[in-house]
Amino acid sequence: MSTTTACGAKPAPPASRKTIRVNGVVIPRAAIAQETQHHPATRPLDAMKAASVALVVRELLLQEARRLGIPADPASDGEGRRETEEEALIRGLVEREVQTPAADEAACRRFYEQNRRQFRSPDLHEVRHILLPANLPDRAEVAAAILARLAVAPGEFGELALAHSACPSGRTDGSLGQIGPGQTVPEFEEALARMSVGAIHSEPVETRYGLHIVALDRRIEGRDLPFDIVRGKIAAWLEEKVRRTAIRQYIQILAGRAEIDGVDLAAAGSPLVQ
Repeated sequence: MSTTTACGAKPAPPASRKTIRVNGVVIPRAAIAQETQHHPATRPLDAMKAASVALVVRELLLQEARRLGIPADPASDGEGRRETEEEALIRGLVEREVQTPAADEAACRRFYEQNRRQFRSPDLHEVRHILLPANLPDRAEVAAAILARLAVAPGEFGELALAHSACPSGRTDGSLGQIGPGQTVPEFEEALARMSVGAIHSEPVETRYGLHIVALDRRIEGRDLPFDIVRGKIAAWLEEKVRRTAIRQYIQILAGRAEIDGVDLAAAGSPLVQ
């Protein structure tokens, strides 16, 4: 038995959490707890902080919308989803109070020229492979034997694929057809990027599927996409970026005029707008 228990002393209660208020309106702890599901974090405390900030910002916007008499006109989409009244109030406030310019031709073209690599069709690779599965005990020895044979008889790739490959492509000479970005695992893509056309990779390429003997038959270089094709996409991206910045600034203005207890929005960074 501990000394404190023997003396009848009670352990000190944990420090109570601060009550969070926005202009006197209390943010209920139950609402914060429910909001945490939308703010995944490594530590529960971080999720609680993010949820608290989000609800403070939401309350700021709702109070301002009501002060300005913004009408609540919930919108719906073609799939039957409908805004809540509070969502409609916030949307209406932002639409009225946060005005952002449209991206002009010059801004779009400048972004296009500065980011040309983003506006290319992807490189394509015509590839054959022989897959020795991860559960094959002697796969390294088999791979070495296949590579040794291909070094003197590369024309036997299809025959070896049919005999050894665990991939269905083994029935078609190991052909995977044309491979684009994201269609294979990163290790496979990295190996292709380093290969010369017409070559067989000098070592087996290891992935979570096993070992691959890889032959690169053709590389089709990507091409620059014309500005006219991507202008709309660029304009939408630039306008959304400006809009998010403007909303953050508007929130900062509202916070500067408000009396907020229990949360330091300045220390929390930019809330709400993701």
